[in-house]
Amino acid sequence: MTMNIYITGVGGQGIGMLSEALIRAADHAGLAVKGVDTHGLAQRGGIVVSHLRVGGDIHSPLIPEGQADIAVALERHEALRALNGFVKDGGTLVWYDTVWQPLEVRVGAAPEVARETVAKECERRRVKNLRVRVDDLPDTRMQNVALLATICKRELIPGVKREHYEAAMGDLMDGKMLEKNKALFAKLSGMER
Repeated sequence: MTMNIYITGVGGQGIGMLSEALIRAADHAGLAVKGVDTHGLAQRGGIVVSHLRVGGDIHSPLIPEGQADIAVALERHEALRALNGFVKDGGTLVWYDTVWQPLEVRVGAAPEVARETVAKECERRRVKNLRVRVDDLPDTRMQNVALLATICKRELIPGVKREHYEAAMGDLMDGKMLEKNKALFAKLSGMER
């Protein structure tokens, strides 16, 4: 079985870190995984995406439109874009409910996407809607860890367990950064020790 995971957000939100954590967690679980990112827009506040394919006989990391089993979005506008472009009917959308206004919203050329719009589209397409919002998040740069914890708690990637996510975080961070992120991960995944 191959699982397709599409990740999207706005440059500066930690899409690359989240993508790499998922890749490494799957690898720690002994699963075949391929991924590809777009990094060029990260410094300009543009859209950044990652394609991950886990398990099965994978020849390319790219996910065809409408074939993502899971879309992970770090921003509401990108959640709707991912839902309409990549999530297959019956799939899952995991998204962090925050708004980093795209240029067209900032200049008044398009309205801001409402969370109800995302919810209605999920319902229409029978997509599982996993909205994430942590009001007491110690640092906005930790939104990606909040999504990682939700993926772990909901067991969205078969075969990948808490210890695999924690090992992946240990590969990518150290010191106080690792301590803070692991504490948040444990709290939000319901696995505080």
